[in-house]
Amino acid sequence: MSEALVPATLEPVAPDVWTARRPLRMLGVQLGTRMTVVRLGDGALFVHSPVRLDAPLRAAVDALGTVRFVVAPSRYHHMFAGDWVAAYPGATLHGAPGLPDKRPDLPFAGVLGGDAGGLPWADAFEHRLVEGVPLFNEVVFLHRASSTLITSDLALNIGPDSPWLTRTIFRAMWHYDRLGWSRPERWLYVRDRAAMRRSFTAILDWAPERMVLAHGRPVDHSAAARLRAAYAWLLD
Repeated sequence: MSEALVPATLEPVAPDVWTARRPLRMLGVQLGTRMTVVRLGDGALFVHSPVRLDAPLRAAVDALGTVRFVVAPSRYHHMFAGDWVAAYPGATLHGAPGLPDKRPDLPFAGVLGGDAGGLPWADAFEHRLVEGVPLFNEVVFLHRASSTLITSDLALNIGPDSPWLTRTIFRAMWHYDRLGWSRPERWLYVRDRAAMRRSFTAILDWAPERMVLAHGRPVDHSAAARLRAAYAWLLD
């Protein structure tokens, strides 16, 4: 079975929060990718960092409610957004800063950033742009009701469930089975350390209990404390 055809199943994370994971290669390395689905108070579905859509995944999502919002939260998490808005023409697409220029073919209804106030999901989420990392321009979300931080590239957590080659590469980077970014990644990504520190401090003030990552294992408890330890190089 090819990687593209590996079935994606919805896994519960917290009440009204599910994830689905699919294979995804970056520069030949299998990192995998994960989307998050949140059911809002009115039954509408919020789809964050959508993965490849197929009939079984669509049926599983449709069983939860009606997709109303599709979010491409980073300049690198947009590959399948077009398939989702085509499949759900009643849904609106929202993207990270810079994405409308990168993907002019997509029908963005709005650009994320700033305060969550005024957005149709404002009652359910906090959100914040991670400044100082323009390569990603990632916008992270906190689902208030479940205290779940929903991210895409803010951190990796590559562990024993990853393929052998991926584990070997991350061991060589001294970053296997560790939350965060390796030293080479910090050097490549961060362009304004003070701005990133301000963003990160605000995110930690949300005190998330759990954290969903696109690449690697989620954090199911004490997420704020684990993030603080993983990013001590930035905060101290």
